[in-house]
Parts: sequence; C-alpha cells; structure tokens
Amino acid sequence: MNINLIWIFHGINGRFASGVFTERKLAEEWIFLHKLTGVLTAYPVNVGVFDWAIKSGVFKLQKEEHSNPEFVGKFTSAGQEHFHYENGALA
Repeated sequence: MNINLIWIFHGINGRFASGVFTERKLAEEWIFLHKLTGVLTAYPVNVGVFDWAIKSGVFKLQKEEHSNPEFVGKFTSAGQEHFHYENGALA
C-alpha cells in the first residue's frame, strides 16, 4: 500500500490526535458516529510538515528563529487541506 498522506483528527481542546485515517471518508464516518467537534487535517507521510511547506512553497524562511528546533517541532500550516466539524457535521 502506497500512502502519500494520512488524515489526522484533533478534537476540540485536545492536546494530541484522537484518530488517524488513510481516507477522509473513513475519518468523517467516525467523526459523525461520535458527533465530534474538531479539525481533520491531511498530513504528508514520511516528511515533516515544516519541510513539506518549504518544498511546496507554502512557507518561506524569513527569520532566523524559523529554523530553530522549537519552531520546527510546533510547525503547522494552513496550506494543509483541513476541515472543521461541529457535533459530527462539517462546519
């Protein structure tokens, strides 16, 4: 199986992901079943989001602190495909 991206669900106020899926459809079925509120985001596989964002042109290094470990470790990008849900429904 060749997977280029996975879908990760973060529930509202959750510190960690609560679900990981190979297909958006499967994730949405689970979100609907449990009437969840949160964000479902597509993540590239085998590459960090920071590196993916630079390579795809979504993010450009502009400050020295953009390359420090804390910044890279917390980096997320609005350029990733993502969807918001409220009580299991697409918001």
